[in-house]
Amino acid sequence: MTWASWTTRGVYSGHGGVLTEEVGPLSGDLTIHTTWAEGTAQITVQYTDAADWFTMAGSPVPCPSEEASRALHAAAVEAVRQGSAATVPVLQLDPEQAAGSE
Repeated sequence: MTWASWTTRGVYSGHGGVLTEEVGPLSGDLTIHTTWAEGTAQITVQYTDAADWFTMAGSPVPCPSEEASRALHAAAVEAVRQGSAATVPVLQLDPEQAAGSE
């Protein structure tokens, strides 16, 4: 099984924060975590240094490659920074990312 994960700490959300499946919106100093395995990306968020993780609304999502999941993580971090009850962004893949070449 192939998998990868990324974590970005200290992401300050924009007004309206990020929407989660479990508790609704979170805002403030957040940590974003993406795990990719078997063609699926799972994105979770937490208050930085807290114990509980929450599923970002719209997660999990199909994701064809490790490279595409890294781009999705970066897009999710930017969406949280923008706020407005951010959800998992729709990622536009170039042909190489869609094919899974790295």
